[in-house]
Amino acid sequence: MSSGKEAISEVQSAPPTPPPHLVSTPPSRMHSPSPAPGRSPLRAMASPLRAMATPLASPVRKAVATVRGCLEEVGHITRLADPRDAWLPITESRSGNAYYAAFHNLSSGIGFQALVLPAAFASLGWTWAIICLTLAFAWQLYTLWLLVRLHEPIAGGVRYSRYMHLATTVFGERWAKILALLPVMYLSAGICTALVIVGGGSMKMLFGIACGEACLARPLTTVEWYLVFVCAAVLLSQLPNLNSIAGVSLVGATAAVAYCTMIWVVSVVKGRMPGVSYDPVKAPNDVDAVLGILNGLGIVAFAFRGHNVVLEIQGTMPSTLKHPSHVPMWKGVKVAYAMVALCLYPLAIGGFWAYGNQIPPNGILSALYKFHSRDVSRVVLGVTTLLVIINCLTTFQIYAMPVYDNMEAGYVHKKNRPCPWWLRSGFRAFFGAVNLLIAVALPFLSELAGLLGGISLPVTLAYPCFMWVAIKKPRKGTATWNVNWALGILGMSISFVLIVGNLWGLVEKGLRVKFFKPADFQ
Repeated sequence: MSSGKEAISEVQSAPPTPPPHLVSTPPSRMHSPSPAPGRSPLRAMASPLRAMATPLASPVRKAVATVRGCLEEVGHITRLADPRDAWLPITESRSGNAYYAAFHNLSSGIGFQALVLPAAFASLGWTWAIICLTLAFAWQLYTLWLLVRLHEPIAGGVRYSRYMHLATTVFGERWAKILALLPVMYLSAGICTALVIVGGGSMKMLFGIACGEACLARPLTTVEWYLVFVCAAVLLSQLPNLNSIAGVSLVGATAAVAYCTMIWVVSVVKGRMPGVSYDPVKAPNDVDAVLGILNGLGIVAFAFRGHNVVLEIQGTMPSTLKHPSHVPMWKGVKVAYAMVALCLYPLAIGGFWAYGNQIPPNGILSALYKFHSRDVSRVVLGVTTLLVIINCLTTFQIYAMPVYDNMEAGYVHKKNRPCPWWLRSGFRAFFGAVNLLIAVALPFLSELAGLLGGISLPVTLAYPCFMWVAIKKPRKGTATWNVNWALGILGMSISFVLIVGNLWGLVEKGLRVKFFKPADFQ
């Protein structure tokens, strides 16, 4: 027995033979307890399944664990709805981040429509205008959060990188075309047409400011300035995809914040206008009073835009199980809309304080030119106008991108290959020409802005709530279920009221139809 014990002790004390190949141990096994020194090798081999269960003993399991860890850490687990989407402008590049999201959302979320907010105060008065503006801001921010979370509702599942794709999934192909196609296309193509009008008109005003009253140069006509703006926009649109215009969006967002700040600061510094009044404008009859209130509510509701491109912006970001795209997207949205609030509230409140019910229908920019063109430096007026032009040019790019994507999708799905560069350039030039034609041939569309805006309002305030209920399926009767149904129904009701009110106004006042006679932007 003593000899046997001596033999065992010699075996246990003998130095282990180094293995011929080094095998790295996974991090999860670095501190695993080693086998007991007194355990028999035969007993350890008695359970081969137990031995195969450890990653160290199973190269296959180790490989699977390693690949899975890599996929979860850096891999793109989520899949495209169609592999050919990798050839389209929106989903061609997925290298976006929170900074890009902030640039795009700020550029698309603030613009010339904010300049009309003081006119809403003239219709609603101080109290109701501030209440409506605050409620609308909170409401649209909530629906924006819903869309950000609905972009990838199931981790590792399909990503909805286009608003119409999500609408088709929820409402079905037929109802999506009826409910969402016209509003979404209006929010893209319609805003681009409005940008042509505002940008081209601002170019004409900038030329007049720079040239002065004694200028001998022959000024271009309004249509020619529209053409100049469209040419510049088409040239800038040759950037290939949505991610590539992040720098353009940064410039546009900076310009928007700058001119909004300059306009309200100059208006407040110059003081209130003589005889200013803050009482709501009194209408001659009840019909005009109702139309004035609806017009004010519509201005507040339309001051917030960009929901039709939120899913597209998020589609430019990578997404993994450990790093889903909604995290950087929501960070960018919070920064962007903090800046939007810091621009909108001073602009609306300061503008109404300075001009009261004397504010022109076109907003505070028109009031600045109307009341302060002689007592404000031409340099200040020129810089402000130049910033408006820059913002219009850059905003045109992000709102036109869904249209470019839709055009190229037809070619890609038919030919099953990427769109060549010359055809891509042709599509973008064609879209610019269409916007120019509409701006010149149908200048009275601005009088239908309220009607078309009422039709498109559910894209911002109602449809995201219904989409959340349909996809997430919260339990009936819960707070989430009740809130989303209530907001969705209320949004559809407001849209219906605005549509009826604008139709009523068109019937009462008539529509001045003038083809190919664009008016100057004031």
